Amino acid sequence: MGKSALAINVAINTAQAGAKVGVFSLEMSREQLALRILAADAGIDSHRLRLSLVTEADEQRITDSIGRLSELPMYIDDTPFQGMVEMRSKARRLSLEHGLDLLIVDYLQLIEGRSSRGGGDNRVQEVSEISRSLKGMARDLNVCVLTCSQLSRGVTNRTSHRPMLSDLRDSGSIEQDADVVMFIHREDMYYTEDEWGQHSPGRPYPRNIAEIIVAKHRNGPTDDINLYFRDNLLRFESIQRVEAF
Repeated sequence: MGKSALAINVAINTAQAGAKVGVFSLEMSREQLALRILAADAGIDSHRLRLSLVTEADEQRITDSIGRLSELPMYIDDTPFQGMVEMRSKARRLSLEHGLDLLIVDYLQLIEGRSSRGGGDNRVQEVSEISRSLKGMARDLNVCVLTCSQLSRGVTNRTSHRPMLSDLRDSGSIEQDADVVMFIHREDMYYTEDEWGQHSPGRPYPRNIAEIIVAKHRNGPTDDINLYFRDNLLRFESIQRVEAF
């Protein structure tokens, strides 16, 4: 659906604005993440970049992009299978040594709980504790924490695939603890162009249209925002910018 891509887009834009960004990547390695960031910034197809199928013009764009990205105040930790105690210690050290404005965690369900093999009710309790710990870390360090989360399978089994707060996987505590909850919804992930014509006759096929649903905003209004997702570049862009071209 693009949750990791959106989080990284936020990280890049925030760092480009001069803010200091930390990323805990529990799913992807530092190298995989760097390739995604490079593809988005340089505007080069991520598949070609991964296979080194680049032209001379691409190579110049890559060189320019690496120069820009190397100057960004962004720090990546790709240690897998780590728990909140370790993450909190690392975040505190990063804050003391470099300063920290935004911390991204990708993603919540990969954070180890006290019992890494716990299932069912145990896992729900673990995720609740992790959610509260993330909230506490944000307050203690006075930093914005953006955490990616999986959704439950129920969203794919409904007639309407638009996610709701109740779809947050493993725990209702995520909904309670978060100041803001946003979902990414893409109709083209559920319908082919032919199926869409039968489902919504007369409406244009929403190819690459990502609806950002602000389902909760503790200190402001909720809203829906449409973005264009360039899946080959792993980059989200404003609809107005795409239409201008």
